[in-house]
Amino acid sequence: MAFKIESGILDACALAILDRGDTYGYEITREMKKAISLSESTLYPVLHRLQKEGFCVTYDEPYKGRNRRYYSITDTGRQQLQEYRTMWAEYMAGIEMLLTEDEGGKDE
Repeated sequence: MAFKIESGILDACALAILDRGDTYGYEITREMKKAISLSESTLYPVLHRLQKEGFCVTYDEPYKGRNRRYYSITDTGRQQLQEYRTMWAEYMAGIEMLLTEDEGGKDE
């Protein structure tokens, strides 16, 4: 069984990858697949949403006779990524506490 991945998590992961450097959609998908299960068709709406929010911009570069669309994180995107990282740390701490809490402290 897999946990459902919400859009905020996908946004945060995509921004984290873009924070490492400009890259194209397939490469972002490949990197994300190392941690979570998703398809390219799942990723492109995420990238469009991030672009619409001003968190990333695109530009095209020639590659083997065609253009390849690259994504680049903006300063606003970096600020949002920092907020996601803070929220993630708080979220994970809460989940960790619930999942690993000792049954002995439970009120009956």
